[in-house]
Amino acid sequence: MSDAAQPTAAEVRAAAEAVKAAIDRHLDAVERRTGDDDPAVYDAFNALAAAAEVYDELLYDRYDEVTPFEIPGADDSLPPYAGPTEPSALSVLIRRDYAVAEPPRLLAQAQRLADLDAGPGEEDSAPVVGTSVHAALGVLFGEYEPDEIASRHKEFGLEEGDSTLWVSAADALPEPGEWLAAPFEDAEPELVVCRFDVSAVFDEEDEPEEDFAGPAGGGA
Repeated sequence: MSDAAQPTAAEVRAAAEAVKAAIDRHLDAVERRTGDDDPAVYDAFNALAAAAEVYDELLYDRYDEVTPFEIPGADDSLPPYAGPTEPSALSVLIRRDYAVAEPPRLLAQAQRLADLDAGPGEEDSAPVVGTSVHAALGVLFGEYEPDEIASRHKEFGLEEGDSTLWVSAADALPEPGEWLAAPFEDAEPELVVCRFDVSAVFDEEDEPEEDFAGPAGGGA
């Protein structure tokens, strides 16, 4: 970066003061939190992360120095909230990934459901779904709510992957049927009030690093 484009010392100092103020606001929100999902704490967290990122960048540009802060990257965070202050409606967007880990178990469970739907003595007239994964998935997700499948996935031969849940704000509910043709086109990150992610990668990050000791040497 050229000298002309470098931030001034005053700009760096102002960014540092903004971080201090953001820390105070975050602590105040935590002390006053009303529950695990208090939006005030969420907003204060995001404001603190944004202020720390600005300070980190200015400090580096001006002094070629870094901070010990681990700032979430753009791919790991949501943009600043730009929705209504008092949402009158909301959309809940959920994605859950599964691997079909045990196809025979999935097929057997789906056929069992099809036989039960046929009624006693009518098993011979039940549709055969125990030979097609596509048909089995249709029966499974048609019978159970997604939350129940999530809690019983192993029973159905499925293995959990990543999942995310977005709660998105709106001024009003859409008209009935308005978005059914393209249900996920309006997933706008700037309208997300809160987000919850589940991934094995988080578990891996939390695991302590094991010290490696090489083979012990020994003399005769």
